[in-house]
Amino acid sequence: MSSNDGYNRNEDPNNGISTSDDIGSSRMPSSSTRLQPQIVPNEATHLKGQSKQAYFSDEKVLIPETETIGFSWRKLWAFTGPGFLMSIAYLDPGNIESDLQSGAAAKYKILWVLLWATVLGLLMQRLAARLGVVTGLHLAEMCYRQYKKVPRFILWIMIEIAIVGSDMQEVIGTAIAIYLLSNKVIPLWGGVLITIVDTFTFLFLDKYGLRKLEFLFGLLITVMAVTFGYEYVVSAPNQGEVLEGMFIPWCTDCNSQVLLQAVGVVGAVIMPHNLYLHSALVKSRDVDRRQPTKVREANFYFFIEASVALFVSFIINLFVVAVFAHGMFGKTNADVLQVCENQPMYEDAVHSFGNNTEIIDADLYKGGLFLGCTFGAAAMYIWGVGILAAGQSSTMTGTYAGQFSMEGFLNLQWPRWRRVLFTRLIAIIPTFFLAFFSRMEDLTNMNDILNAVMSLQLPFAAIPTIAFTSCSAIMGEFVNGVGNKIISILLTVVVIAVNLYFVINQVEALSIEGGVLAVVCIFAILYLLFNLYLVIHMIACMGNKCFMNNRWVQKWVLPSQNSFSIKNANSTYASPAYELFD
Repeated sequence: MSSNDGYNRNEDPNNGISTSDDIGSSRMPSSSTRLQPQIVPNEATHLKGQSKQAYFSDEKVLIPETETIGFSWRKLWAFTGPGFLMSIAYLDPGNIESDLQSGAAAKYKILWVLLWATVLGLLMQRLAARLGVVTGLHLAEMCYRQYKKVPRFILWIMIEIAIVGSDMQEVIGTAIAIYLLSNKVIPLWGGVLITIVDTFTFLFLDKYGLRKLEFLFGLLITVMAVTFGYEYVVSAPNQGEVLEGMFIPWCTDCNSQVLLQAVGVVGAVIMPHNLYLHSALVKSRDVDRRQPTKVREANFYFFIEASVALFVSFIINLFVVAVFAHGMFGKTNADVLQVCENQPMYEDAVHSFGNNTEIIDADLYKGGLFLGCTFGAAAMYIWGVGILAAGQSSTMTGTYAGQFSMEGFLNLQWPRWRRVLFTRLIAIIPTFFLAFFSRMEDLTNMNDILNAVMSLQLPFAAIPTIAFTSCSAIMGEFVNGVGNKIISILLTVVVIAVNLYFVINQVEALSIEGGVLAVVCIFAILYLLFNLYLVIHMIACMGNKCFMNNRWVQKWVLPSQNSFSIKNANSTYASPAYELFD
């Protein structure tokens, strides 16, 4: 048995449902509590234990007991996995393209934006992971219990939009990688269709065990690190300028385009659906929540693991920014063509860049051609392998995020193949027609629009995360402190404001007029009102008596039981009690 398999444990025949023999007298339900075989779902309903859940449905990772007191490498290894799967969202093709564009537009000047956006992402991911560890419920499941039916449904729609938008970026990135690696033999639309098949193929791999699946994701991250690291080494950027760009938070002589690029970096890094994903992934570890020391230990090791994972993702993003900052910054299309002379990809470069003196408008495909012209064909193909790994890994984690979202918000569980087909078809249909009838540049423009769409969804993940982790009735002794609340709220407000600025610029660039503009304005008003609704709920969650005792808030905002208690949340993954309270 391998060291990985030693931590695994198959679920019991009852699929984790405690029987009357398993539940001691101290855990027996009161006279007002009884087990309901069938119940109509509402705000107080809890997920059925016999339902098969995604990712960790068949096995949990056991946490080894150690004789030594203090830090344990064995325990860290047992907790390692969820954070790296979460970090893949920081490495999807949309992020990679944003990296190369920021390097080409601003050189190293906004590397510090990437650094602090990653730090902010870590703070939000920490809150999401703590919610899952402390309560045994992921973010979507908690939303099901703490929001009324209509706002809960709206939240689900918004998160689905974010997931589909991210999936479209991954499809585009994978199609471009296949186009590069096949030397244009497989057209873009063909690469789009291939993504349907390969996603289902990868989903079958989780039948071989949870730790093996996590190893596969780790392997894909390693492929990205090696391929993009290779490009970094051969391009040899100035290390002093790289460090200066990372640690000096200033941007001299930066125009509005650079500012917009910095905003785009923030929007690309912090993905709304990733908070839902991470809060669910941590449930794959067998933590006894009846013991506060075990919960505290899990929070500690998950934070270390997430920190390491996001540090790795930052280094990979740094590689991409630095490569194109060194090679593309200030260059014109004619400069690139001059480099591409006598190279086998010269004709492609002429078609993609054009022979003019305009500054390069970088994208994933042009980036590959530039590397091939500058460092040889091997560099172009290695770049393609890295993009393919980014697209494949993020596609799989996006599928899990969608399944967790559906399970939590709707108390509905589809077979995995149906869930994949649902998400992938919504993403593929518009992408296929765009790839079939349009040019490569149109796919790049689609990436910018998708980044704007996902930026709009960020409040629908950040506000619930802060609300629930700041509620003492939900988190108990692990509730956010005053300092943590202030920092998380202020940083979230800053990020949301930055993303809204990015969205407004994208809308202005579309030159919308007439009836379409009126529709956009109506949507903007409804969007702000719904955010206000979530903020009111968050203030009530934090224990503000004025809001909690307000009749309007009690009727329209607070859950039907008028309580934030989750007294029937699972106390341990090993023997959860799926009991429904009247």
